[in-house]
Amino acid sequence: MTTRAYSRLLIGFLVLLQSLCSLGRRGRNPDPKRILIAHHLLLGDTLMLTPLLAKLREQYPGAYIAMTTPKAIAPLYQYRPYGVDAIPYDPKDIRTLLALIKQSGFDLAIVPGDNRPSWLAFALGAKWVVAFTGDRPAYKSWPVDQLIPYPDKSAAWGDMAALLAEGQKPPSVYRPKAWPDPDYQPFAFPKSRYCVLHVGARSPHRLWGKEKWMNLADYLTQRGLEVIWSAGRGEARLISAIDPKGRYASYAEKLDLMQLWHLLKRAELLVCPDTGIAHLGRLVNTPTIALFGPGSAVLFGAGEFWKNSPYCAVTIEDFPCRDQTKLFKREIKWVRHCARSIKECGSNLCMQAVNLDMVESVVEKLLGSNANSKNRVSPPMGSMK
Repeated sequence: MTTRAYSRLLIGFLVLLQSLCSLGRRGRNPDPKRILIAHHLLLGDTLMLTPLLAKLREQYPGAYIAMTTPKAIAPLYQYRPYGVDAIPYDPKDIRTLLALIKQSGFDLAIVPGDNRPSWLAFALGAKWVVAFTGDRPAYKSWPVDQLIPYPDKSAAWGDMAALLAEGQKPPSVYRPKAWPDPDYQPFAFPKSRYCVLHVGARSPHRLWGKEKWMNLADYLTQRGLEVIWSAGRGEARLISAIDPKGRYASYAEKLDLMQLWHLLKRAELLVCPDTGIAHLGRLVNTPTIALFGPGSAVLFGAGEFWKNSPYCAVTIEDFPCRDQTKLFKREIKWVRHCARSIKECGSNLCMQAVNLDMVESVVEKLLGSNANSKNRVSPPMGSMK
């Protein structure tokens, strides 16, 4: 039997136990003292929950707030941004479940994204569980007490997640000081002013052209910036293909997530595809250009919460095959993105349609006539279409 199977059995036992012990004791508390955010999302989706953290803290200033977080991401929350404890959780690691059980007993649990963690929330003794409606299959939502509809107008995922917290008032816009820097193992930073070109992406459809990356690197060098390549685990080969002669330094596969945080924070500029790294760039307040091909620049952009951040999405608006309308298995009429596999779509024309001139134009707007320091960054530009 797999570790995941053992975890599911233990959650099932706890659900049964909670069902027997909490008869007549469950219900909504208007002033919750213990709040849980239960999920197992990837880096980008997790970081985009920050508006939810901010809103909960403003609504309940004295509450204890905990959030389940993938193990690799948890160290980013070392110094408790918005006073939130990040608790490492992996459904495949029963030890993380045993650690969570010690935290049992929550007045309120919020389940963003997939509703499957609602069973975990119930097993941990949550008296009231809130999640978005419409998840399939229906059994994932059985423990949910309050189902919230998605908005009928376009919005960023982070702003949507904040709707799960009570109250119409949105959270205050993001301030970098609200998220203290995590500790990191020392490493050698570039010696001159530099920019980071993060070329990797989880989906091959989000990869930009090799020549475009190299031409962008040459252009930024002419602007007086040292170019630094970056990519995720197993992606150093992408940089070898882009820069076979090693003209520019590469940090690919050399840094953990905390070190990458500090590398980005000291950078003059970050350019990357629509990935979790773009959201990391907003958190550290580095001027960030995100390249959108199959993804939605509206859905996964800055939204209202990060509207003051030096961030710009570069995309081709209304690209014909960016026509899928589901988010976390919910049908949402206004959503327009593409999650097709390589077998379903053998090319990424949507990404290749983003040309170098578009990116260079945004660099000029973000950095101004001189790339001297972050203090010279112009106001945020929103989306370049």
